[in-house]
Order: sequence, then C-alpha cells, then structure tokens
Amino acid sequence: MGRPNVGKSSLMNLVAGAKVSIVDPTPGVTRDRVSAIVELPAPNNAGPPKTVEFLDTGGFGAYTAPGERFDEVGEDLHRLTNSIEFQIGQAIGDADLVLFVIDAQDGVTTQDQHIARLIREGKLSARGGTPPPGGKPTPGAPKAAPTVRVVANKTDGPRWEAHAAEAAGLGFGEPIMVSAKNNYMRREFLDEIHGLVPETTEAPEPTADLRVAIVGKRNAGKSTLINTLAGEPRVIVSEIAGTTRDAVDIRFEFDGRSVLAIDTAGVRRQKSFQSMIEFFAFDRVKRAIDRADVVLLMVDATVKISQVDEQVAMLAQKSYKPTIIVVNKWDLAEGRPNPKGRPVTTADYEEYLRKELGGLTHAPIAFISGKSGRNVKATLNLAFELKAQAATRVTTGMLNRLVRGIMETRSPSDTTGRRGKVFYVAQTGTNPPTITLVVNEPTLFKPGFLRFLMNRFRESLPFVEVPMRLVVRARKQREGDLALDPEARVRTREGAFKMRGPNDRFRTHPADPHHPHHPHHPDTAGDGPEERELSPAELDEMASAPAGFFDDAGPASGDGPDPDPKSYFED
Repeated sequence: MGRPNVGKSSLMNLVAGAKVSIVDPTPGVTRDRVSAIVELPAPNNAGPPKTVEFLDTGGFGAYTAPGERFDEVGEDLHRLTNSIEFQIGQAIGDADLVLFVIDAQDGVTTQDQHIARLIREGKLSARGGTPPPGGKPTPGAPKAAPTVRVVANKTDGPRWEAHAAEAAGLGFGEPIMVSAKNNYMRREFLDEIHGLVPETTEAPEPTADLRVAIVGKRNAGKSTLINTLAGEPRVIVSEIAGTTRDAVDIRFEFDGRSVLAIDTAGVRRQKSFQSMIEFFAFDRVKRAIDRADVVLLMVDATVKISQVDEQVAMLAQKSYKPTIIVVNKWDLAEGRPNPKGRPVTTADYEEYLRKELGGLTHAPIAFISGKSGRNVKATLNLAFELKAQAATRVTTGMLNRLVRGIMETRSPSDTTGRRGKVFYVAQTGTNPPTITLVVNEPTLFKPGFLRFLMNRFRESLPFVEVPMRLVVRARKQREGDLALDPEARVRTREGAFKMRGPNDRFRTHPADPHHPHHPHHPDTAGDGPEERELSPAELDEMASAPAGFFDDAGPASGDGPDPDPKSYFED
C-alpha cells in the first residue's frame, strides 16, 4: 500500500511474474484489492518455498486524476473514496506483513508521512480481529498488528540508494530497495520478503475445484454477485458505471468445494473507450475468460439486450468455454408487461434471449437476483455440472457407431455427385470436447452439414449444454505410412514395409539396426519375411482398407474407451 503512483501495481506484477494489475500513470487506476498467490523460493534455494498471497490496493489519498473528478456522464468519482479506503483498510487488517511503498526518486513526501502516522495509530485497519486462514480467532483475542516495512521503489541504480535510505526516518526500520521497472535489487527484495513472511504449518491452498469468470456489460451486477458469493463486501459496488477495472480473484468455499470467482470490468463498445485504461481492462476480461472453467455471462433483465451483450457473448463463444447466461435483477423485471400486455415470464425471456444471442443456443439460462441471493446457489451448482460435462469422454466405438448411422441416412455431396465418407471418428480432447473425423474429402463437409452433425451429437452424447469442437481432416500419409502411388517402392526414411501374413496389416520397422524391433537386430534376425516390393494387387488392397492407415482398427467396433485417441492423428 502507499500513495498513488509509487509503483505498487508494478511491484505486484514483478512479484507475481505476470500482468496481474493494470499499470498506468493516471492516479486512481487501482480501486479493488487485486490478489495473487505466489510461491516465494528461499534464498539460494536453501529451504522450502513459502506460499504467499499478495494484495495490491488503491493509492491512498488521491482517487481521481487532476481534472477528472467527473466521468463522461457526469458521475462524481469522489463518491468512491470511502469504498476504496475501506478496501485498503480490510487488506491491512487481514495482512501478516504490510509493505508501505514510497517513491525513492521523490523522497519522503508529506503524504507519505501522513500515511505512516495513520499506520502507527492503527487508523487504516478496517478490522483487527478477522479469523486467520483456515481457523477462527479465540473470543476476545484480536489479531496482532501486522509487521510494517517500507519499500523504496524506483531505486533504479546505485545513485538512488542514498535517496532511498531517507525512508528510514518514517520509523519502520531500514527500507527495502528495489526497482520494479528495471529489476534492480529484485533478488534481494524477494529474499527479504521471504524472511519477513511468517512460517505456517498449514497445507498449501489446493487448486480451486471451479474457476468462474463473471463477465458482462457495465452495471449488470457482476460485483454484487461476487460479494453475495463471498459473503462479504470483497469488491466495490457502485451505481457508477465502470467502477471495476482490474480482474479481481475471489476465493471462497461452497458446500465443501473451493471456488475461484473472477470479477471483471464491465465492457462497452470500443469506440466509447475514454483511455488506455479501458483497453487494459478489456484485455483482462479476455484473459479471465481464458483462465476460467465456466463463464457466467451477466445480462441485466431490466434493459434490452445491446450490442455490447452480443460482443461479450461472442467472446465466450469463441473461447469454447461452458457458458451460463445469468439473467440478473430478475426480481425487478418479473411481472412487467410483455409486448402482448401479459406479465413477462421466464419462458418469454428465454425465447427473447435465444433470438438475440444466437451463438449460445446450447447455453443454459439462470434467472437470479445477485443482491438478494435468489437462485445464486443453484447457478453455482449448475456451473459445476457444466465443468463435468466439458471433461467427459465417450468411447471411440460409440462415436463410430453413431456417425455410421448418421451417414447412412444423410451424407454430404457436391454437384458432381461425389459423396463424403467418414473413415474414422475419435474424441481427441476435452475442455472443450473435441471430436475428430477422418474423411475422404474435407471440402464436402460444409458448415451446414457440420451444424447438422453437431445437433445430432448433442442429442446422443453427454454434451448437451457445453460447446463442442469438430475437426474434419483428410486421411493423410504419415511418415512410415504406405505411399499410395502403385509404382512407388514401399520405403520410407525409417525403414520398409513388410507383409507378415495374408490377414495382417502393413507395418514399418525402425531404420536403426540396434533397435530391438529392427529385422537385423541380433535378437530378431531371421524373424519375418525379407524386404520386398508389394504387388499392385497388394497396393490396391492397402489403399482400399481404411484400417490399414491406423495402428489398431478395434475401437471402431469396440465398446471400451480408446486409450490414446490422439495417436491416430498427427496432432
């Protein structure tokens, strides 16, 4: 923590090794508490690392840039002052170590001295008795005050060290020098923090069972939902549009399972962006979607679906992430007259959403009230179900039988009469479920037919409410496969094809004579037939047998799961 523009967010990104906080010279960019869990290695790796949660806070004392007290619609941003200071106070009250950051090149300012006095008097801590992680405090035993150390940031070289040393006059010991800009004394800084962080006997925090990104346009109620889920005012909630800027990670327990909820900035049309800060915030939205297991797309039930809603829906659609369309503020919209003059129902609104957000016809819809908590738990349970759907695998035999039945009733063709054929089908990935079809001519499989296939898959496979990816590829000759030219000699760089018997498949042997499967290896010498060219009849037989292009054709008719379906394809 510290005053604005001393490099707190830059320092946070240095420690986390990622662009966690938005960095901009404009005062008041950071408003919420931005967190990152970091593994701090011991100095010279002479001991176990420590798992530490770092919190970046807003700059204390100045929450708007000069001349920018009012936003573009006339809202007074000074109204956020109490909320930002409350978030700073909560961060200090929960902390074991407070890093009071100053600017070494500016020296100790009057504002730094004011903050130091507030820290010593305990006036910045919003609450001093919060339970420690994983436990509850003893009644009547408030939490001890955190250790405070001064960090002299922007010590960009040896000539600034004397200026940084002046911070010792603030009364918190010798300052820790570092430059987040050029990494000067970075190693010493991290080693010092490792020594200051208290030892803990608790097990490291497990990976979250569910990661959800909450996205939507401005004032859709994202931060209100976050606070309802967390059970505390974890992020700032205001009717001022654009209050949230960073992507804020919130961890909480839900029915014995750990959840990481990512609150994101509200999106609006890019032509309306007022500064680079909004571009950075939009980039955080896209990165939050990429990190999430499930996306909660928030829409405001009290207003019409806008172009911005469609833009955010497109982001979720292109990410292939399971998505729940969350209709917030339904308690305010329920019962309003619909176009026919009757009270609006969930069925009416669902029909409206399916028409406006056509790319998410598979996505389930949840009607909630983030403020009162109505239907919030059921929505979170639905998110767990979607995550499980996206991680499901189906057997290769089931897929091949399903596609065979579909192709018997309808297969693609072109104007010349060529018909598409599917040689083999396998699920080659999860999250999203990815189904790869090996066909004779990929150009015959037009988007319309692929949509038809997708709909049939949704009817028969356990992927009803999650996005799926279809990959159509031609049957390719891999290195080691048989050349389809009947005149070609059956040789590759790795070896030559052999014919082991009248009913066996064509195989290759490694070119390395020391390989145990090479025909001239001492242990296998004399086994199998000699090298020879295949006859034209044998070449025709090979070219006409789809199974010959795979190591094992069994899954096409078997019921067991394919141990490694990716092995049938180049990637």
